[in-house]
Amino acid sequence: MNTTPQTRIATFGELLLRMSVADGNRFTQANEIKVHVGGAEANVCVLLSQLGIQTDYITRLPQNDLAQLALNELQKYKVNTSKCVYGGERLGLYFVEAGNQIRQSQVIYDRSNSSFATIQKDQINWDLALADITHFHWSGISPGASNEAGLACKEAILAAHKKGLPISSDFNFRSKLWQYGKHPSEIMPDLLQYSTITVADLDAIEIYFGIKTDNKDSDEDRFHKTFELLKAKMPFLKTLAMSFRKSDGPAHLYKGLLIHEGNFYQTQEHKIHVVTDQIGSGDAFNAGLLYGLSHKFSGQECIEWATACGVIKQSIHGDFAITSLNEISHFIKNGSSNRINR
Repeated sequence: MNTTPQTRIATFGELLLRMSVADGNRFTQANEIKVHVGGAEANVCVLLSQLGIQTDYITRLPQNDLAQLALNELQKYKVNTSKCVYGGERLGLYFVEAGNQIRQSQVIYDRSNSSFATIQKDQINWDLALADITHFHWSGISPGASNEAGLACKEAILAAHKKGLPISSDFNFRSKLWQYGKHPSEIMPDLLQYSTITVADLDAIEIYFGIKTDNKDSDEDRFHKTFELLKAKMPFLKTLAMSFRKSDGPAHLYKGLLIHEGNFYQTQEHKIHVVTDQIGSGDAFNAGLLYGLSHKFSGQECIEWATACGVIKQSIHGDFAITSLNEISHFIKNGSSNRINR
């Protein structure tokens, strides 16, 4: 008989409404906005829930219909939101102007003084919130939102660490956040030191820890060197994953690298000819990795799952990776497809 407790992953972060300018227009041409629900940690929950893993999304929200709209969207995908707390004036927003092969996409944040950014210590009882949890996940976006959100995040991390839970983090540096007078290097190392699993990128590692690698070296060499240097700063770290994206003319090349329990794994480079929506692909990568780890997949399978989820997300509008076990398995086996499934 299998007596392993069922995986239950809790995440903490800010729930946002994403306002996308319609039809490829610029902000200054906008006469119509499409609304999606998003937020890094919510995106992770939504994909994991679709893959059959129990998830709890924890945040602070205002009591109004926009917050209810966002919660309804999470509940549609069977994410448990019963541990959310209420208070504050407003839901955070962010606005997106989609780029193309010529110019970058643009993001404007409107999340100052949101319910999440004004969260106070002790507003969430973390012992209670984590009572039935087997794994805790957070990202660098929360401490970027405000000093208060960073302190609440620290409470959560310390509670999870005290319980002996695996803690996963996503470095997720956002240059347009961090507007409250602290440099990320003053805040992030203290929070990241408890992570057992982390997804990072080379730029954020340099900003948070001052760890530099030579961009003339191969991705693999830089990845190995970074892991060795990070281990001194993150003593509990067992698993480090990164996705790498490069351009090949108009196409994107995307691959995943992983060190897990001392062994190195990587995927082939996937060629993505058309990117529908890149936002949330890192969160999908995180969710795929956590799915593989929670099912005790081999290291190679874990990074294949993470990378497949990251690729598939780029074919889907909105923040959420709306996909299924079958679709991801098919992609891992067969790669991209332009056939009709009928």
